Amino acid sequence: MLAWLMFGTAAAAAPPPVATSPAPRSVAVTVYRAPGRGADQAMDLRWLNGFALVTETRRISIPAGESDVRFEGVAGGILPESAIVSGFPGGVVEKNRDAWLLSPASLLDASLGRRVHLRRTSLATGAVRETEAVVRSSADGAVVLETPHGIEGLRCDGLRSTLLYDRVPAGLSATPTLSVRVRSPRAVRATVTLSYLASGFDWQADYVARLSPDGASMDLFAWLTLANGDETGFRQADTQAVAGRINRSSYSPRRPQAPPLVLRCWPSGTTTSDLEEQVFEKEELEISGSRMMMDVMPVMEAPMPAPPPPPPPMMMARQEDLGDLKLYRIPERVTVSARSQKQVALLAREKVKVETVYRIEAYAPNPGGGGGEVALPVTRILTTDNSVAAGLGLPLPSGGLVLFGTGRARPILLGRGSIEDKAVGEEVEIRVGSASSVTARAVRLFPGEGEGGDWELTVTNAQPAPVRFEAVLAEGSMQLISETALGRRDGRPLWAVTIPANGRATLRYRFGGS
Repeated sequence: MLAWLMFGTAAAAAPPPVATSPAPRSVAVTVYRAPGRGADQAMDLRWLNGFALVTETRRISIPAGESDVRFEGVAGGILPESAIVSGFPGGVVEKNRDAWLLSPASLLDASLGRRVHLRRTSLATGAVRETEAVVRSSADGAVVLETPHGIEGLRCDGLRSTLLYDRVPAGLSATPTLSVRVRSPRAVRATVTLSYLASGFDWQADYVARLSPDGASMDLFAWLTLANGDETGFRQADTQAVAGRINRSSYSPRRPQAPPLVLRCWPSGTTTSDLEEQVFEKEELEISGSRMMMDVMPVMEAPMPAPPPPPPPMMMARQEDLGDLKLYRIPERVTVSARSQKQVALLAREKVKVETVYRIEAYAPNPGGGGGEVALPVTRILTTDNSVAAGLGLPLPSGGLVLFGTGRARPILLGRGSIEDKAVGEEVEIRVGSASSVTARAVRLFPGEGEGGDWELTVTNAQPAPVRFEAVLAEGSMQLISETALGRRDGRPLWAVTIPANGRATLRYRFGGS
């Protein structure tokens, strides 16, 4: 009876079998923009705040009964609570994200109490001695080993020592891993779909515009720029990007851990200045007699390149409706590499009608607070309608813009700006920088009258052609002296005028009086 009880206890404590899926057969990646990033704010490649929806199809054999299934190669920023797994006959019992990646430090920690092979090399003679050892402690990089000769500290004898492992301990993986426990009524080879959200992605539109010599039109081109800040890449992925605002709370997942190995030793009769601290972030790992080099690429001499073939037709993202959002689908499968950016064409339009406007934003009627003369910054703005008649007529996702002009021998940079999310039919304004040929000054006419008084706003055009000028006025206690009618823009008073070539225009007003 006691033997049967012991057998039953051991059987109950035995872990379930493990089935491993090393990589997906196919994968789809949908990237969402960082919700708090403005159109004029570039992506921070070191800290991407967007996210992606990853859908993988995998083929895996599972035994009958309860087993652990390991999905290797998922994104490191996976949110395990968002994972949806379908295709198992009996469903999923639990989910876990394995956070420890294979590295010299994690391999050593996972080998605590296990037998390893110790190889010592004399730095003076090159002689090699080998023995078996058991890892007894690895706290703070001070590795304590037990050998047939007793207890000793690793590399405390002045010899070059290397630990060799016969296998990778359970729970360590060279790639981020999601594990699930499943129950199946029978052994089966199943096609499984895994979908999950992952942090560390972002995308944006990058516009390039070329202004015509007469300034009446521009050729507009845009790149769809995807950024993957994750340690996992996705080969030949069906890739999309979604434009629009998604309501998503801030969440920072615990990233998979792969710490470096830091070895420290202070043997008797020496000081800390006698020995150097040794850090091994990508140390050679020897497992089962073979050598696995981590993140090391051979240096090969490249052959002479062949003549380039003719360029293929441009691959351009296709726009689709996704409820209130817009989805941009890349028509071919592409590889979204780890820690990298990818660009595909987003749109191209020629001869888009534009008009140049020079504007003062939120101009206060009393700019100097009682001073005598104030220079006011004037912004150059390109305006157009997002319509087919103007040469557009398609949704414009937000992003930065670089504006070029036509020089004698090559394009010249005219300015940088940005485009907000614009639907079809909306007015599009692109601020491309400060104006130098159109200037504005506010002058107090009678300086000795205390606060308030009469002011004159003078705008000068140094160009050989007329320009359109606008001053968006801040609300305040002001009375016009000039016989000028004001309009409205966004609920605020607007002075709009066409300034002749090499001419000027003035606006007189009284502030703080009747």
